[in-house]
Amino acid sequence: MMQIGSTLPPINLNTFQVKNTGNLRSYGSPKKHLERSNCFSKSMMMKTTNVSTKQHLMNLEKLIGTQPHLILNEPEVKEDGKSDDGLVENGGRGLLEGLNLSRVWPENKAAEQMSPRQLNHLRRLLSKNGIEYSPRNCLAHRWREYHGSNNWSGLLDPLDENLRREMIRYGEFIQAAYHCFHSDPATSPDKAPLPRQVALPDKSYKVTKNLYATSSVGLPKWVDKLAPGLDWMSQRTSCIGYVAVCDDLKEISRMGRRDIVISLRGTATCLEWAENMRDLLVEIPGEKNPKYGQPKVECGFLSLYKTSGAHVPSLAESVVEEIKRLKELYKGETLSITVTGHSLGAALALLVADDLSTCAKDMPPIAVYTFGGPRVGNRGFAKRLSSQQVKVLRIVNSQDLITKMPGMFVSEKLDKKLRETTIANKVLNMLDNNMPWAYAHVGTELVVDTRSSPYLKPDADVACCHDLEAYLHLVDGFLASNCPFRANAKRSLRKLADEQNSNMKKLYTSKVSELKLSFKRKEVQFPNCLPSPSQ
Repeated sequence: MMQIGSTLPPINLNTFQVKNTGNLRSYGSPKKHLERSNCFSKSMMMKTTNVSTKQHLMNLEKLIGTQPHLILNEPEVKEDGKSDDGLVENGGRGLLEGLNLSRVWPENKAAEQMSPRQLNHLRRLLSKNGIEYSPRNCLAHRWREYHGSNNWSGLLDPLDENLRREMIRYGEFIQAAYHCFHSDPATSPDKAPLPRQVALPDKSYKVTKNLYATSSVGLPKWVDKLAPGLDWMSQRTSCIGYVAVCDDLKEISRMGRRDIVISLRGTATCLEWAENMRDLLVEIPGEKNPKYGQPKVECGFLSLYKTSGAHVPSLAESVVEEIKRLKELYKGETLSITVTGHSLGAALALLVADDLSTCAKDMPPIAVYTFGGPRVGNRGFAKRLSSQQVKVLRIVNSQDLITKMPGMFVSEKLDKKLRETTIANKVLNMLDNNMPWAYAHVGTELVVDTRSSPYLKPDADVACCHDLEAYLHLVDGFLASNCPFRANAKRSLRKLADEQNSNMKKLYTSKVSELKLSFKRKEVQFPNCLPSPSQ
């Protein structure tokens, strides 16, 4: 796997005259802090104070912004003499005093180094609306390339700016699938589910169908009595994603086609976890090809994909039926199908793509974007997907253990090297056809690394390394395998700080404390089927 190089720290603390008070005492003097850091080079320590200040402001932006916000040239002042942020405006001085920035750097230095434009910029950074996105460039003339026609050759290392934005956009579609489930996790066992509302991050798309997955195994009814109100955790059928189609003419023109998205979330219920553990390879329908043998996939994944519920069809039936309907509805237009998923959703995304590639003639191009996906099948399955022109881009965190499971071989590089020798290749081919754990990854791989982030601890826990928001954070900062985390990354860190506060470096969490800001995890509003916090 390709590795990310060492990261450059986001700020140069040597340029700030930090007072030895408050929470900054734990860090010692700036000189000692620099000596402890193995990321500073001599050239970085020669940066000017002005450049360092701008870099510091950029880091504040990542910690505090959340939503797009239009910034006026001058702050809007209310009659009581306070701005919208509740800060007294006094030529910039009152703003700084209100933010208590003197604990970060001396006020006289800040006043000297910050122009009115920078003050206005800082006001936006510390507002509730500070998230930024990379620009949406026109992809019409190259959309097939970005959709994987050449397996993303030349676009991954270094990472193409437009491709980065597309990957993050598809990752946010998955987050919408998670939110759709967690906002109402229960599914009635006695009647068909009603259509669910999905809060899509991209308003140019509309949801056309909710998707459900059903486990082939169940738990005894008495289990629900052990945790009253949490029976949704043991339900067999759950909402796992949705189908959406681009419905905005301007966006269709920008992308060069009408895009159909199939978004699938990761594991959320007990029975889904149980299916994940059924890791023996089983054959899937289709003739055995003499070139790549009999395709096989994990038993549990196939079960969730093919099993029907009491009042809902299987995930396989729902997806194929809906895509055929949309294909006929938009007949004559240029279409594309994008399947995206995280964790369990990544595994199911490959099964969906395999089915769609053969369900009808003249299918639109199919691309799969997966985050933190496990291995799904054997080499025969991987070869079959490739022969059916299904393009797969796997985004993998090198510290994520889930991406190395299940299977006999941990390293794809080692497997590839062994197959270059005649004897080893024959042995491995025999194992592929006979062993129940001879798994292989599919498609093209983009490797990111938690240790490359200047905000996350290098020893972040397993949950953080597999977290979808952490994946999007790493993709947003990735430049190339031999480059540090990009300094002008756009994605806000507010949600990452909410969910992974214990895995963020103290240097940044302390800044939040100094600015008298708090990152408290927002409570998800569950329906009445869940117990209240007091229970």
